[in-house]
Amino acid sequence: MRALLAIFGIFAAFAQPTAPTPLVYAGKPLQVDAACTDDDMQTFGLACTTEEPCPVYLELSSLDTGANRLLVAGNFHTETATLSTILLASEDRGITWTEAHPRIKGANLDHTQFIDLQTGWISGQVIAALPRDPFFLLTMDGGKSWRQRVVFSESGPGSIDQFSFDSPTTGSVVVDRAAGAEGGRYAYLETQTGGDSWSIRSVTREKTTLKNRPAINPAWRLQAHAQTKSYRVERKEASGKWTPVASFLVNAGQCKPKETELKEPTSEPTAPATDAVEVFQIGTPKNAKKATPKRKP
Repeated sequence: MRALLAIFGIFAAFAQPTAPTPLVYAGKPLQVDAACTDDDMQTFGLACTTEEPCPVYLELSSLDTGANRLLVAGNFHTETATLSTILLASEDRGITWTEAHPRIKGANLDHTQFIDLQTGWISGQVIAALPRDPFFLLTMDGGKSWRQRVVFSESGPGSIDQFSFDSPTTGSVVVDRAAGAEGGRYAYLETQTGGDSWSIRSVTREKTTLKNRPAINPAWRLQAHAQTKSYRVERKEASGKWTPVASFLVNAGQCKPKETELKEPTSEPTAPATDAVEVFQIGTPKNAKKATPKRKP
């Protein structure tokens, strides 16, 4: 399974050859760089040009706290394609932000749950024609490091509808396999290994609602802010007032072809003209004979 996904590049880092520079919040919304490559545009079928680049948007979907660490998760996307995940972390209550996990190409991150200050999970799935290959990011050190684990042993359609952990090792998940899935749309799975492996317990046509849903941290929230076109991370004060501690611009960049430098003409002598007759064909075999010049009588 993992070898197959690696072949198709599903879990490859997106436009991130080196570790990004940490972002420092100073009262103005931060922009998380999301520039994409020519290969990315080809992979996602983006018709972007230098004159009309494709805007890239940041979408943040969850906020949680680990050990002395704030975490926000989401994705980058254009109007037609999901480009990659994004997971940002701050260890100084929102001032400085770094990427806590490499971006996962063609996927998004949804919900987060910490069972204690050290152990947490983030759900995600690959976004293609239909959501597929649901997975989790797992941490056991408060979000300092993460490892990725798939839910199913084989690749296939599905997205994580809901999940819940009762302890660092036991948990359950409901996967929406889309309408028309064999045996039923919703698969209910359990883990005894903290999410490293999952076992299917039932498949039904009706959605199963988990009894123990992840609790929302009442002291923090993630809000879309229309005036600044950004997502704000806010902390609740003792007075009940919500105070922004960081914000991130929705407009994250653009996709466009890489600009190439124009080469200056060379002063090399040109070859003498001949009456050569050449035929150009698409897909001409490498061993095809070259055209030879006509001899004059």
